[in-house]
Amino acid sequence: MTTILFAGPTLKKHDAASLGAAECLPPVRQGDIYRAVARQRPRAIGIVDGVFQHVPSVWHKEILWAMSNGIHVFGAASMGALRAAELSPFGMVGVGRIFEAYRSGVLEPYGDVPFEDDDEVAVIHGPPEMGYVALSEAMVNIRATLAEATAAGVIGAATREALVRVGKATFFQERSWDSLLEKGHEAGVPQREIADLRAWLPQGRVDLKRRDALEMLAAMRAFLDASPSPKQVAYDFAHTTLWDNAVAASEMIEMEAPEEAIWHELRIAPQTSKAAGRADLWRLLALQECERRGIDVSAEERSRAAADFRRQQGLASAAQLQRWLADNHLDRTGFDRLMGDEARLDKLQAALGSAGASVRLDHARACGRYADLATRAGDKDRSLATLPVAASTPSEAALLQAVVWYFEEHLGREMSADLETYARSIGYADATSFRHALWREYLYCRLAR
Repeated sequence: MTTILFAGPTLKKHDAASLGAAECLPPVRQGDIYRAVARQRPRAIGIVDGVFQHVPSVWHKEILWAMSNGIHVFGAASMGALRAAELSPFGMVGVGRIFEAYRSGVLEPYGDVPFEDDDEVAVIHGPPEMGYVALSEAMVNIRATLAEATAAGVIGAATREALVRVGKATFFQERSWDSLLEKGHEAGVPQREIADLRAWLPQGRVDLKRRDALEMLAAMRAFLDASPSPKQVAYDFAHTTLWDNAVAASEMIEMEAPEEAIWHELRIAPQTSKAAGRADLWRLLALQECERRGIDVSAEERSRAAADFRRQQGLASAAQLQRWLADNHLDRTGFDRLMGDEARLDKLQAALGSAGASVRLDHARACGRYADLATRAGDKDRSLATLPVAASTPSEAALLQAVVWYFEEHLGREMSADLETYARSIGYADATSFRHALWREYLYCRLAR
């Protein structure tokens, strides 16, 4: 699993290189955390920058959901500091002076003014093509720089306070050092101090947001180097209707044009049945149950699921797999995600065992399979009753022969390396009862018919 960093104007992609395996994504917005966890299962997530105003901001609940799924979430500098201050009681890790100021309500040396407004860290920035370059100055950086200039004797305390008032009264998109000094002069700040500050700024300006963001990267690197266990939380995550609607919206936003077109075809196709729709729904609910139970998979389990999948689909060669990926609009990352889901479902199925047997029988009735299954079961009993060998206790060699036949000829796959787990996954109490069921199936298919 990797680590993910959401950043834009505060940090650049090359800054994330210090985190090793970090993937640097654009400023976070609502749904991004959910999609990152659902698709990539990262070890940790770092939030620096985020969008707001015209685009929904990252939702508190998706961060809580990520942490409930074992993901460590860090925040600093900008949107990350805001969310960390709000969610630190639940386990989100905040780093830096800005986070501490939002949590305590005080940014020194401005202790007489509550530090709580979102606009303290807000900036306007350029598009992705420009690397999200900041086009305005954050108020928190203005405060930190003016405090540093005062400590250095460049300006007096009165000028510092006057310029803070001017900056705070300016709309965040219009804040810049040039406009601040110009408006400060109009407000009566001494010209000499304005000139001294202007000359000092090129080497003295403080980028507190960047400092905090780099501190967070260092904290994440040190934390992850210690190979921590998955995040443990003290709360129970509630799957509400509002959450389910948000998840559905997030998945639609993520859907690319080819997938969206196929989604339409899937829903309106004449062959789409109620049973097929239920199967889709049950996969969704099963994956949600995996999340609820905290079921995760190792790289080995994911590789095993991929090997089984490739055998079932006839994707023996790399070329065949590549063609399948192209036909299904997936890259290797998407394929790894899919195989991770398959492995998690296998583990869930093994955990459930024979639970819900009556429900599964009702499903067979609803799908129209129950009568055929009942007919076959009756015919098997009658046919085996005429075979003396069926009444005797089979040898270990005979049982092994039946198991090999079942997997290799009946199912067309390699025999499971862990027969006990496989038996439990399909509802048998143990491997012994499974092997005896296979013996009866073997006799019925090979001798009784």
